[in-house]
This record gives sequence, C-alpha cells and structure tokens, in this order.
Amino acid sequence: VRVENFSSKYVPARNVDVWLPDNYTPSKKYAVLYMHDGQMLFDSSITWNKQEWGVDETLTKLTQQQKIRECIVVGVWNGGKSRHAEYFPQKPFEALSKENQKLVYDAYRSGGQSIFSGLAISSDNYLKFIVTELKPFIDIRFSTLKDKDNTFIAGSSMGGLISLYAICEYPDVFGAAACLSTHWTGIFQLEDNPVPAAFFDYMRTYLPDPRTHRIYFDYGDQTLDQLYFSLQLTANDIMREKGFNNANWKTLLFPGKDHSEKSWAERLSIPLEFLLKE
Repeated sequence: VRVENFSSKYVPARNVDVWLPDNYTPSKKYAVLYMHDGQMLFDSSITWNKQEWGVDETLTKLTQQQKIRECIVVGVWNGGKSRHAEYFPQKPFEALSKENQKLVYDAYRSGGQSIFSGLAISSDNYLKFIVTELKPFIDIRFSTLKDKDNTFIAGSSMGGLISLYAICEYPDVFGAAACLSTHWTGIFQLEDNPVPAAFFDYMRTYLPDPRTHRIYFDYGDQTLDQLYFSLQLTANDIMREKGFNNANWKTLLFPGKDHSEKSWAERLSIPLEFLLKE
C-alpha cells in the first residue's frame, strides 16, 4: 500500500510504502517494523542502482518457516538530498564544538558533492515525524500491536545510525533496532573526524535499558564498510559496559561483503529473525 506524499509539519512530504503479509486480516494484530530508505526495500526497478533489499520475499519466507511473528513493514522513503541531514543524529552533532560542527558540515563526498546539500541537520524532526505523525496514522489505518515490544526500527548505513538514535531517543516507542553497516564515521573519512567519538559519548549516556531493549549491528569489510571495523569494536565495548549481552545484542561481521543493498539483502533474514523472533 503506497501512501503518496505523506505530509508532515516536521519534514518535507514523502511516500510511505506499507507492506502487508499475504494473509493480512484486520481480525489479527501485527507487529510493525519501520524501515528507512523505503524506496530501496521492495522494488529494484525504481532504485537508483537497480538493487533492493528484498524485504517482502525474505519476510514471506521466514513467516512460512514460522521463524518470526507476522508483521507489517512501514518503508519510509528518504528525502533525497535531505537524507543525510535527516539521518545524522542531532544531539551528538550539537555536542561538538562549533569548529568541529563546521568541519563536519563542510565535508564532501569523494566525488566532490556536499554531504548535507546545504541543509540543516534535522534528525530530531525526522524522528518526531515518525513517532508523532506516521506511527499514529499506521496504528489507526492498520491492525497493529502498538506497544514497544512489537514496534521495531531498522536501516543501513546512515539508516543504521538513525535507527540507533531512534531507540535511544524513544525507548518507550521502539523495543528493538537493527543497524546494518552502521555509518559510524558520519562523513566519509576516518582521519581528523570528531564524529565517532561524539556518537560513542552519546551512546554511553542514552543507550536504552538492556533488560527491555534489543539492538543488532553488522558490517562487512569491503568498500565503505571497511571504515567501520575499529569503530564497531568501540561500539561493542560500550554495549558491554551498558549491560548488553548475547540475550539482547548481536554484532556480526560478514567478511567479503560490501556496502550495498545486494549485501544487505543476502543477510537480511538474520536481523529480521533477531527483531521478530517468536
């Protein structure tokens, strides 16, 4: 079900794709998985790189195998040029010195394009849109289980960062998050980059209660993912410090895998089972 140009007072309007399981019926209640980069999830014919996550096929298979509870997926389209500004966690950015904020904000991609496209970082508003506008709409329009233990959030790269930020900012809304190929660098360099330390300081303060929340991380070691190895090890140390263990946290390394929808699709069953296990 496509909701075209869902309007918001917090972010520019965008499409939202809602995937329903084959036997969806209003007489049952379903868990809900919110996913970022909604245009990349279901249909490779509309994506910029002709790749997709294959979310519908993987969920259907896992449900038939009775490995997960049935769920609805809400695919929130990214805002195109506003994507980086909407997905970059705002509180860690604002904790940087003014000098470091400027360094981050002025950073460029390897091709010379501005990372933030001149837009102010707006992830707090993006999460307000999901939590206060989109979720109430979904809960009215579809037959959902509304509590945090049945409400999950997931994404890759910058979508991994904003998923982690969401469960930290709204622990009463989201009970679990999956962060694939989490873009710990925030920008596209490791050297002279104050961003990872700011993210890690934020995690030490804001990670949710491990007794009531679950978090999944993964990463490859090719293309952009090769930036993440040492940073993910630090994140793992913080997870342990905050009391996370094998019961409520997973970090997996996938050697030989790169930073692409193809790689995420290949391993998608693993985070989906983590989020939606019976």
